[in-house]
Amino acid sequence: MSVIRVGSAPDSWGVWFPEDPQQTPYGRFLDEVSASGYEWIELGPYGYLPTDPQQLRDELAAHNLKLSAGTVFEHLHQDDSWDAVWTQIEDVAKLTAAAGGKHVVVIPEMWRDPSSGEVLEDRTLTAAQWKKKTDGMNELGKKMFEQYGVKAQYHPHADSHVDTEENVYRFLDGTDSEYVNLCLDTGHISYCGGDNLAIIERAPERIGYLHLKQVDPEVRAKVEAEDLPFGEAVKLGAMIEPPLGIPDLPPLLAAIEKLDIDVFAIVEQDLYPCAVDVPLPIAQRTRKYLGSCGIPSVKFA
Repeated sequence: MSVIRVGSAPDSWGVWFPEDPQQTPYGRFLDEVSASGYEWIELGPYGYLPTDPQQLRDELAAHNLKLSAGTVFEHLHQDDSWDAVWTQIEDVAKLTAAAGGKHVVVIPEMWRDPSSGEVLEDRTLTAAQWKKKTDGMNELGKKMFEQYGVKAQYHPHADSHVDTEENVYRFLDGTDSEYVNLCLDTGHISYCGGDNLAIIERAPERIGYLHLKQVDPEVRAKVEAEDLPFGEAVKLGAMIEPPLGIPDLPPLLAAIEKLDIDVFAIVEQDLYPCAVDVPLPIAQRTRKYLGSCGIPSVKFA
């Protein structure tokens, strides 16, 4: 039977940037995520939590927390991008490993600005760009594992080039499962019109990590009809606390349970920006809900 280790992340506290006056200070985040009953967290944007390894380890220990993963963005389809992407990934991989984490969640950069909606590049990749992205991820995954012992888990994302279910399969077909696997973000898949259960069924061996997230179908319909940028959608409440949205989480967790894997399932509810008093009660209710889903593999430690 699988073990599904549930945790949370700075994202669920409205954190998108290393520093931002609208965000919850990191000390309060650590206090509240621990008070919510979670023991596993992600780094969030590099620089939000302490980047000194000893300070980070001390902060985690003081709050009875452990690190599941770091997160970083990539734009490997662009010309001469590999060195710049590796520099960012190396910082995250090094800190993640030093703090005991075993994964780095790699997210494709968006083709339009999440706040302004400005189109930054074409929303589709050429065949050559796809090859640059997948070959680059294979190289990055291999290098971060060989140098730091952390595994690359690739996170499809709205308004990026790896977004729809079709593009997820294309990405998986072009990458090596020895070094790159999938962070299945249930919210982003549903937001982009995909079927999470179909992905689990088609590529069970590639499920290396989970982000648990739900989408408000009414907001999603508005986004689709008006082609709204992701940042605007989040402000409209696109990501909603379970069980109020889609996908339905109990069947999804049950499907993961059948895979016989030990996997992290990190709760992520995009809330940027939000008042500092908003995240804690949502986190407490979400943890209670996930514990009530009747899935024996779901663990919080």
